[in-house]
Amino acid sequence: MAYLAAAAWLVPSLMALTKQRWTGGHHLPRDTGFLVCTNHTTYIDPLAIAHYLWGHGVTAHFMAKAGLFEIPVIGAWLRGCGQLPVHRGSGRAIEALGDAVQALADRKCVVIAPEATITRDPDLWPMVGKSGAARIALTTRCPVIPVAQWGPHELLEPYGRPHPFPRKTMRVQAGPAVDLSDLYDRRQTQVVLREATERIMTAITTEVEQLRGERAPHGRWDQRHGARIDLTTGEPVGPHTGPHADRSEES
Repeated sequence: MAYLAAAAWLVPSLMALTKQRWTGGHHLPRDTGFLVCTNHTTYIDPLAIAHYLWGHGVTAHFMAKAGLFEIPVIGAWLRGCGQLPVHRGSGRAIEALGDAVQALADRKCVVIAPEATITRDPDLWPMVGKSGAARIALTTRCPVIPVAQWGPHELLEPYGRPHPFPRKTMRVQAGPAVDLSDLYDRRQTQVVLREATERIMTAITTEVEQLRGERAPHGRWDQRHGARIDLTTGEPVGPHTGPHADRSEES
């Protein structure tokens, strides 16, 4: 009921404030739980993704920091809407993602931004991902659908001001499932998790490229280096600073 109430308010608001350009909905599974992995450019990305999925008949269950669920009113609303806490202090990594694993077993759609925070890339390209999405995917063997969005950052600057007028276009596109099948029976070592994570990030980046109509730069932004790194050598490439690169807070 809480999710329906939120949709009844948010969908008309988004239709009035934004224009939608949605593609790739045929890639969304209809008969099983699945994991949506998306890029992250601003705080309102989840609204664009949830609207897209809702428009295709899918209820989104987002993963969010467990601390948000402890905030009065907000926590109750998140729980009521069926959103999923990430317990980062758990002793075992997969236990921190246990609610997501259960949701997928219950044939739900779970949404995660593998970067775990708003991108610091100077041009808002996807960064090096965290391993959480890969752990969930390899544990559950669920379909992993890359979904790219481009446009919410024009409505709300990353860490900045809103710009509601003129109406912005929310471009959202789903791509084909990421093939991780050859990794299912391997032990989840750091090497395997890095491989799965990079396949997911590459798939997301490919969809972002199509939405933006341009190629991503060489390398991928790594917060540890404060620069784009060559994924083969691990060495920094390109600029070391940018307008979004020096933020430290997580979304």
